[in-house]
Amino acid sequence: MNKLILIGFFLSVIAIFESYALKSSDCEVCFAVIEKFAAGLTSNEKKDSKVIEDKFRTFCKTAKGKDHRFCYYLGGLEESATGILSEMAKPLSWSLPFDKVCEKLKKKDNQICDLRYEKSIDVKTVDLKKLKVRDLKKILSDWEETCEDCIEKGDFIKRIEVLKPKYVREDL
Repeated sequence: MNKLILIGFFLSVIAIFESYALKSSDCEVCFAVIEKFAAGLTSNEKKDSKVIEDKFRTFCKTAKGKDHRFCYYLGGLEESATGILSEMAKPLSWSLPFDKVCEKLKKKDNQICDLRYEKSIDVKTVDLKKLKVRDLKKILSDWEETCEDCIEKGDFIKRIEVLKPKYVREDL
């Protein structure tokens, strides 16, 4: 009986830890950049953290947009203010999974997981009620419009619905 209780306890602890694991949607730029970078490394290069650091600096020279910003945060660019490149290189050399590498990086610099790729929103077909307020604000910003009196999500939706005919053409 006690063994069953003990096994149940351990299974529930494992389930709790699994729910706290970093998901790719929580840290999408980190996951994407690390995966793209690691795919370009040979098996011998993956074993040496110094080689990984050098290769990452080379990789960062051609990075654009959010990938470039990620490189900046890690210290992969000459103009980077900080350098936590070894926090990425060492775990990669140990063949640690990408989610664990990003988890370690997030502990060092929380901004790393704040990076998000821009999502294009098709205002014609999207259900505005299902979008987050930041996405609604982005729609207005893309249209170079403001919503001074908007406080709640519904206010943003009403403003977008009013402006929709001006910015969204309905093709017949």
